[in-house]
Amino acid sequence: MSWTFTSRLEEFPEAAAAWLRADPTRNTVPLTVLSRLRHGLWADDPTLGWLTDGGDVRGAVIHTPPYPVLLGDIPLGSVAALAETLRGRPISGVSGFKEQAEAFAAAVGLAESSRMVQRLYRLGDLRPPSSTGTSRPADEADAGWVASWMRDFMAEAEPENAGRDFLPEMRHRIAQGEMVLWVDAGRPVAMAAFSRPISGMSRIGPVYTPPGSRGRGYGSAVTHAATRAAQRAGADLLLLFTDLANPTSNSIYQNLGYRPVSDYASIAFAPPA
Repeated sequence: MSWTFTSRLEEFPEAAAAWLRADPTRNTVPLTVLSRLRHGLWADDPTLGWLTDGGDVRGAVIHTPPYPVLLGDIPLGSVAALAETLRGRPISGVSGFKEQAEAFAAAVGLAESSRMVQRLYRLGDLRPPSSTGTSRPADEADAGWVASWMRDFMAEAEPENAGRDFLPEMRHRIAQGEMVLWVDAGRPVAMAAFSRPISGMSRIGPVYTPPGSRGRGYGSAVTHAATRAAQRAGADLLLLFTDLANPTSNSIYQNLGYRPVSDYASIAFAPPA
């Protein structure tokens, strides 16, 4: 087996994209990032890699600095060679299913600075929550404060990435119809996003309720609304991630009908001395 890399999106082979699409549950994150790249987002110096064995594609990875290396559901036996090939490049971290991500971290020779373990959930039977208010899609007039909420969300979830400009991405997602707001008493109180369906798969996230509006069921309500919006857009496979350190969110999503699939790790590396 051997790894091949390119920084040119047009050189990423269709066979590698097809390998990702063949299991949209376990390859959900690389698939959605690849879609963003094709729409001109996160395009600064990307690295796209694919694993071949006897001419057949067996795996794929995507790296869009400053974000971590994203592992598709690659064979565990290929991880050490991948890490060795990427050694010396500016890598801030790795994200993937827990076993592969931990194997990469052990092989790449960089000191771990932090990690977040998440759980991937898949929707079973969607159940409605109980909350006051109603949903609506975000529009262009909402873009500024939606981007501000996104910065607040990242400051809580991924503080190392909270400083970037989220406005272009939020404008794109609003234009795509991916941003859903929950409104109560005439004002937005929570937001959730969904990815446009790829091979029937859509992933919910981020979900954010500002601190002053928490504890009233808005997070559950807007997640339900975003799930329904994704279904109306054509998704029949609905996924989301939760932080295992947050029992509240894990309980909320299971109450809506989401069921665990597997654990996922995001491991950050300390900058080289």
